[in-house]
Amino acid sequence: MRMLLVAVACLAAMAGADSDGAQVYPAHPLTMVVPFAADGPNDAIARTLAARMQVSLGQPIVIENVDGSAGSIGTGRLARAAPDGYTLGIGYWGTHVANGALYALDYDVLNDFEPISLLAESPLLIVANKGAPANDLKGLVGWLKQNPDKTSWAVPGSGSHVASVFFQRETGTRFRLVPYRGAGPAIQDLAAGRIDMAMLNVGPVLPQVRAGAIKAYAVTAKRRLGAAPDIPTVDEAGFPGLYSSVWFGFWAPAKTPKDVIARLNAATVEALADPAVRTRLRDLAQEIFPPEQQTPEALADLQKSEIAKWWPIIKAAGIKGE
Repeated sequence: MRMLLVAVACLAAMAGADSDGAQVYPAHPLTMVVPFAADGPNDAIARTLAARMQVSLGQPIVIENVDGSAGSIGTGRLARAAPDGYTLGIGYWGTHVANGALYALDYDVLNDFEPISLLAESPLLIVANKGAPANDLKGLVGWLKQNPDKTSWAVPGSGSHVASVFFQRETGTRFRLVPYRGAGPAIQDLAAGRIDMAMLNVGPVLPQVRAGAIKAYAVTAKRRLGAAPDIPTVDEAGFPGLYSSVWFGFWAPAKTPKDVIARLNAATVEALADPAVRTRLRDLAQEIFPPEQQTPEALADLQKSEIAKWWPIIKAAGIKGE
């Protein structure tokens, strides 16, 4: 019996090794840290991709939701994890760009992580209640310039706040920023005419736009949305470069081996090419980055350029973490 148990143990060890006796990665389940509760876009994107990545990796991926402090608690958990390839995490513009300027963090948003891949993005919609006095973005900006500080502008969260300040700076307009605890109440007040305008994530507001309860002027992206191809881009609407989007990526702890990053990237790219995954992300109003941008290098470059763009705006406006 003792010899049989030894033989079973040896076979189990061999199953996780290659012909040279080296451990094959991954040899046991992985953990994916989601720095938010299990009811938002980060969680939905993570679970959609993890389910498909398991097929490529041959190991389960366990989702770990670590909520709190605008994602900084979970993101810090990822930064402190062992760099062995068995812990990765999803993050977005807020956790890996804005939080670095909004909060005093115990980790570095750039240097404490290894980028794996860009995933998808959700640009913002410039919207107004249906009683707004303009039918296109040029008309809206013209009216705002003629009526400074008379318009109320909903800002449900720091992302919307930063984007709204950017809009003011780029268009030379002034309006009253009204804080909201979430997009839901802001959308309700827009539809009811209790607030004038906002810049909001596409997913939550698009049903009201389609129903005719809210006007949409432009999408803050270079390309029209697959979910709303009739809404012009800011370039088409006469304000080129007025881009603002919430984008998502996968990261691992700093010093994770390059071959492991390559393996995780390959599994991610495979998942993003799966038709079922693409359909699900489209239903979430997410635009998948093209294959040439689904690389660690593209994610690193975007993060650095976004920090260079947004940190000065955040600091000049005195925006603080909520």
